[in-house]
Amino acid sequence: MSSQASQASQTLSVQEGSPHPLGSTFTGDGVNFAVFSAHATRVDVCIFDEAGSTETGCVTLPEYTDEIWHGFVPGLLPGTRYGLRVHGPYEPGNGHRFNHHKLLLDPYAKAHMGVLKWAPEVFGYTVGHPDGDLSFDERDSAPFVPKCVVVDSRFEWTQTDRLRVPWQETVFYETHLRGFTIKHPGIPEHFRGTFAGMACDEVLRPIRELGITSVELLPVQMFVTQSYLEEKGLGNYWGYDTLGFFALEQRYMDGPHIDEFKHMVDRFHAHGLEVILDVVYNHTPEGNELGPTLSFKGIDNRSYYRLMPAGDGPGPRYYVNDTGTGNTVNLSHPRVLQMVMDSLRYWVTEMKVDGFRFDLATILAREPDGFDEGGGFLKSCRQDPVLSSVKLVAEPWDIGPGGYQVGGFPPGWAEWNDQFRDTVRAYWKGDEGTAAQLAQRLTGSADRFNKRGRRPWASVNFISAHDGFTLADTTSYNDKHNEANGEDNRDGHSDNKSWNCGVEGPTDDPAVLELRARQQRNMLATLLLSQGTPMLLAGDEFGRTQKGNNNAYCQDNEISWLDWQAAETPAGRSLRAFTARLLALRRELPVLRRNRFLTGHFFEELAAKDSTWLTPAGDEMQPAHWEDSHTRSFALLLDGRAPVSALPVAAHDVSVLVLLNGWQEPVPFVLPPAPGGGNWQLRIDTTDPALGNSGDGDSKGVIDRYVVTGRSVVLFAACGTT
Repeated sequence: MSSQASQASQTLSVQEGSPHPLGSTFTGDGVNFAVFSAHATRVDVCIFDEAGSTETGCVTLPEYTDEIWHGFVPGLLPGTRYGLRVHGPYEPGNGHRFNHHKLLLDPYAKAHMGVLKWAPEVFGYTVGHPDGDLSFDERDSAPFVPKCVVVDSRFEWTQTDRLRVPWQETVFYETHLRGFTIKHPGIPEHFRGTFAGMACDEVLRPIRELGITSVELLPVQMFVTQSYLEEKGLGNYWGYDTLGFFALEQRYMDGPHIDEFKHMVDRFHAHGLEVILDVVYNHTPEGNELGPTLSFKGIDNRSYYRLMPAGDGPGPRYYVNDTGTGNTVNLSHPRVLQMVMDSLRYWVTEMKVDGFRFDLATILAREPDGFDEGGGFLKSCRQDPVLSSVKLVAEPWDIGPGGYQVGGFPPGWAEWNDQFRDTVRAYWKGDEGTAAQLAQRLTGSADRFNKRGRRPWASVNFISAHDGFTLADTTSYNDKHNEANGEDNRDGHSDNKSWNCGVEGPTDDPAVLELRARQQRNMLATLLLSQGTPMLLAGDEFGRTQKGNNNAYCQDNEISWLDWQAAETPAGRSLRAFTARLLALRRELPVLRRNRFLTGHFFEELAAKDSTWLTPAGDEMQPAHWEDSHTRSFALLLDGRAPVSALPVAAHDVSVLVLLNGWQEPVPFVLPPAPGGGNWQLRIDTTDPALGNSGDGDSKGVIDRYVVTGRSVVLFAACGTT
């Protein structure tokens, strides 16, 4: 965007303009404004100086077409600062909260400047008044709220083609842009914490070399920090409180230009990396009836939010709170649904991102009668020619009725699979009765996803994510340690299925440290040798810790930032090398990422069975083995000759044998013959992290027995087969 033209005290003219597109659009000779509101009586656009502090002019949008207020202002340029004042009834009992004294953000604004300053003036009612939210506040909020900015969207891309990484080859890497870059030694100091810093080759090259294909960024759309966090000296670090669905968060920008984000995406694509955005369309920071009036609440509260029904209940003065944050965005309204879809298309077509992870996605699919996989949002995504071609990942749960929907989303969607995380953690922790569940998770969670032609990639497998313990903390703490959050350690989940290996927190005991390192390798191996789409949490590859904090949403400090010095310790380097080795094997061995669910079906004409479960004695597992709560050790044989499609045509992939020993003592395994002949070659043993780093593993002679150390994973690959 270019600098704003001088507009001090100028008189602005306004013309009819167009109702399309919504938002502010620079046309070359001025700016068109279009704002949806079904219940407003008037909409004003107020222009501010470059600092956003002084109002220099104001126009009333003259036309109203199909519930869209619109007008064209000649002479305005990119860089123009503006806000909205929307007139209408202030009737909270009927769901209306118009207050033209409050300057509002345009829902379609592509950029913002300034930050929200918490003050009584930003509330539509008078804080402290005996009538509460039924009162009406006449103070101007303009000095305390951000301003919208008109943008120039032109940009010269160097990478013009979409990467389109196939799902079965995808490896997600979840990270926080600021936390990843703020202490990175390879980034110039003034770029750290910004999109420009994330675009540095010193950042992107190691990610790609690790074996990652797709980087999932925690929210980068404009968000606010709630007042209660500021009062405690904390911040909204994660960013799950979006207010601008088309705008970038300013704290991640080195300058005022949205080109900085585009350049970052361009550099990602040049390195062969996809950009996935974590997006939050389920709620806004305007909260409930006692929350501030910043945008949607003052533009058309009754349309934008789900309100309680009129009648015998509390009525539309109050908000449906399926999100636990005070409000719920009303995607059942066609214009609100349009806004979300327009936003998603904007990030794909204009910003060229490659997909989205949807926070609390069950809410987006909930209609008034409950979760509906045929609801408006999911149907719109499925048929949209732009969105149906990018990666769509659901967080398939919320706190509302019927909120847990893992496996319930329609074809075309992938879903975070928390059952994978919980089962894998419980198995390596030593919980009894976990073997049968682990078998399901290792083979793509067919019990959840094998329906309607969905594929194993629909299960996004993870051990850790931004919310919860890191991988290292899962092996170092039995209990959460969230005291720094200022809630007396009451926040965050208490059941983490973690095990500290004998000592809570930091220790110098070499035996405990060795066991913790092996347990981390065990869980990484389980993740990356499983069918489905793996997701790594950034830093887990070198043992990142949050010192036992499992809810670091408010910690913009060393608790959450990646410690790159730790990555360079011998332990950090070893774990990263081991992770890279696992990812290289996943690429090398197609049987580890089949595009079809493994069923155990025997293909008679090929004399091949796609998967076989074996006891340590080499016999096939029987129902009694799975039902035995003491079963801790078993093997999975994947036959590379099994068909990769519905046609009974033999594949020519390398077969693999995975041995898992969750018991604390060594267990001898009898190895079955390698399918198609040949010998077994040892490729991974989590007891020996250096195995295979300098070659193809141990292939000396015929291996028909192998003693698996207590609490470890072993991988054999067939060599010399026909």
